[in-house]
Amino acid sequence: MRKICSFMAALCFFAVFIGNTEAADTQAKQQEKAAEDYQTSGVVLQNLPAFYEQLKDKLTYPMSWNSNKYSNFNSWKKNARNRVMSALPTEKKVPFAPQVLAKEDRGTYTAEKIAFNITPESRVLALVLVPKGNGPFPAAVLLHDHGGEFTIGKEKMIKTWGDTAKETIAEKWSQKYFSGRFVGDELAKRGYVVLATDALGWGDRGPLKSDAQQALASNMFNLGSSLGGLMAYEDMRSVDFLASQPQVDKNKIASIGFSMGAYRSWQLAALSDKVKAGIAVCWMGTTKGLMVPGNNQLKGQSAFQMMLPGVVNDLDYPDVASLAAPKPMLFYNGGIDTLFPPDTVQQAYAGMHKVWDSQHADSQLETKIWAGLGHVFVQEEQEAAFAWLDRQLGIK
Repeated sequence: MRKICSFMAALCFFAVFIGNTEAADTQAKQQEKAAEDYQTSGVVLQNLPAFYEQLKDKLTYPMSWNSNKYSNFNSWKKNARNRVMSALPTEKKVPFAPQVLAKEDRGTYTAEKIAFNITPESRVLALVLVPKGNGPFPAAVLLHDHGGEFTIGKEKMIKTWGDTAKETIAEKWSQKYFSGRFVGDELAKRGYVVLATDALGWGDRGPLKSDAQQALASNMFNLGSSLGGLMAYEDMRSVDFLASQPQVDKNKIASIGFSMGAYRSWQLAALSDKVKAGIAVCWMGTTKGLMVPGNNQLKGQSAFQMMLPGVVNDLDYPDVASLAAPKPMLFYNGGIDTLFPPDTVQQAYAGMHKVWDSQHADSQLETKIWAGLGHVFVQEEQEAAFAWLDRQLGIK
């Protein structure tokens, strides 16, 4: 009996020994495989990390109204707006000290070149159109696009004068994107005061080189600021300036923009209570829908103006735009615009409609994808958008 027990004990010991040896061998092989399993070439593809899908999965937008974490809309709006504002530079407001530098008579309205202080560091030149007659008049801040064309900015939206080179480039730009029209001048003919300034790097504040945008953006980060944050802040100050003008009806101010200007327009409407209605043409989508291989945003050059540090961890683009609710907003996109694929545009639109609808104001939000149109704001769209704006601001 003792022999049997001794034999069994030895057998068990041998089995454990074999088991431990096999486990050790397995572990060693796993460690060896792990040591060989490391990132090599192909980790960065089309300016995206190979693990970009995992990064997108981490974006849950906890501060979105559509997250269903909030019950009080005004409280949500205050907190979410503060989150966005925290990404903007904190600037001490200074007197605008405007000065009219030049004027041109354009029949039913007057064109002016006005210099004013937009921040403590920057005094900028603006183009302003003022209808003739007795005001106050409705007004609009016009926000220019990116387009990779830096020699003109404000001149893309309002017809300039006194500079042949800029006039020539601006005319070509209007032919390419706006049916040969200047959006600002068309609005002035309808009785609007309009204002346009240059974003940093464009027109009189440039011209920036396309491949220098990344350096400018990183240098601003290292100086405690941001390119996108500064642009947003300056747009808010432009509205403040417009609202301070005696010929402007402060209860009828709109923001209007195309492409990058559309982003600026809905962002401005979201952050400024002085903006009573907004028009955004050709810039809307979700982060996840735009951060895909082949999209223009992955080139990096034009992305910095649309990037507020850290905000994407809490709010998606349509979430920020929804801070404008329940005020009237119009969004147009082109059905064949390769920069903003219809699927992601529709997804963004649907999310925004949920927000406006939650405030019983869905009729205040107009969204449309124009079939057959690309990245443009042609005359047909303009006329529809202007008529919509007249209705929202109560203009006959």
